[in-house]
Amino acid sequence: MKESGGMRIIVHVDMDAFYAAVEQRYNPSLRDLPVAVGADPKQGSGRGVITTANYMARKFGIHSALPVSRAWRLAEAARKRGEPATVFIPPNFPRYREVSARIMEIIARAADSFEKASIDEAYLDISSAGNFTAAVEHMSRLKAEIREREGLGCSVGIAPNKLIAKIASGQRKPDGMTLVEPAKLGEFLDPLPIRVIPGIGPKSEAFLHRQSIVTVKDLRAIPQATLIGWFGKWGKRLFEKARGVDDSEVSNEWTRKSLGEQETFEEDTRSPSIVTQRLDGMAARIIAKLRNKEFSGFRTVTLTVRFADFQTSNRSRSVKTGILLDAGDQALIALKQQALSLLLPFFDHRENPRNKAIRLIGLRVEKLF
Repeated sequence: MKESGGMRIIVHVDMDAFYAAVEQRYNPSLRDLPVAVGADPKQGSGRGVITTANYMARKFGIHSALPVSRAWRLAEAARKRGEPATVFIPPNFPRYREVSARIMEIIARAADSFEKASIDEAYLDISSAGNFTAAVEHMSRLKAEIREREGLGCSVGIAPNKLIAKIASGQRKPDGMTLVEPAKLGEFLDPLPIRVIPGIGPKSEAFLHRQSIVTVKDLRAIPQATLIGWFGKWGKRLFEKARGVDDSEVSNEWTRKSLGEQETFEEDTRSPSIVTQRLDGMAARIIAKLRNKEFSGFRTVTLTVRFADFQTSNRSRSVKTGILLDAGDQALIALKQQALSLLLPFFDHRENPRNKAIRLIGLRVEKLF
């Protein structure tokens, strides 16, 4: 690779339907079949959600975070139309981590600098390639090496920064490559739906749609002051993102900001004792993980409650001085107390006036130090 002349060339590599692809790689009988990885569907009465689905299953409407009972019904409807039966598989996380580690080693060797974004995606800085033509050739070789060594496909976005590279990698899935050169940023972003901008979720999207803002081009026409008025400080960053501006570096130097767990009950429950028992278990495991990862404490506790009708609420409480992980059990006791105080309103008129049953509970600690 040649010396860079100052041009930034950033790549986002995203493994295609990673968990499902790994299952197909290790079980050839699954090839050419729709595969969904996640909770046991139990003939349509299962709890939990889909973790990922391959592209055949996605054609039926099955996707990550979809309730497994709904996924089962979609699969059955497809089967009755003459489509192949969807294979539901429980996740094998140790295997996924093992395969991911090997892939990340391959990717890291191909970069000037490397950042693992998750188990199945990474950013590369390959500015030393010197130009985008050389970068495309380099990434074609990388894709081929991953395919040859691991039997898995990936999609790649090549751009002047991380923001655009990530958006680009999702444009030609699976097994695609999208190049966005600096002069083509506006042309690339203009027709895309606003949801491609990281940070715009369902609520923000719905709000913007009510303002007749549907595409990134529409968003770019909104003055910065207006966006700040709507979204506060994040409005300034949104103004920049709509213009493809992102100066963040590719780096593996990061600090975990939160740690938590969640659990879907086998049956919806209105029992405070059952929910509290599970919450206490989560608290104990979270404290153990914090100690194992050598954190000193945390400042914020967040509780997630999902009712049987899938309405989901998050409630947080912060402690200015933080909760310290001392040698005894005080941190665990404090976490349980904070979690319980956040939970109790969900068993009375304050947060649950209709006395709905609880489907899922989650506990997370944030602002770790």
